[in-house]
Amino acid sequence: MTSGAPPELARVRADTLAQIDALSREFDEVVAASKSSNADDEHDPEGATIAFERQQVAALLAQARARLADVDAALAQSLAGDYGRCVQCGRPIAPERLAARPQARTCIECAAGPGQRR
Repeated sequence: MTSGAPPELARVRADTLAQIDALSREFDEVVAASKSSNADDEHDPEGATIAFERQQVAALLAQARARLADVDAALAQSLAGDYGRCVQCGRPIAPERLAARPQARTCIECAAGPGQRR
């Protein structure tokens, strides 16, 4: 267990906030495009439908928001002095896991369990 959050956690948070902002703008643009278009995009031979694009951006936005929640939870763990300790079993999270994923809240063993959030 480490005593504080690594600087990478702040970087991941900033990157995630920027991604959320960009995806939110992109989602708004897709919605605006669908309102101004009267085209039958269900039969458009040129590519994906507007509905598909909207759902794809919405899914990416949901993933980014979930990552932000994980980062914020890791920062809270850091303030409590528990950063780097698994929230499931209480054992230390491997430094390699934290290096790859600073917001990790579970050790590899608990993350690999059925239905566990990674």
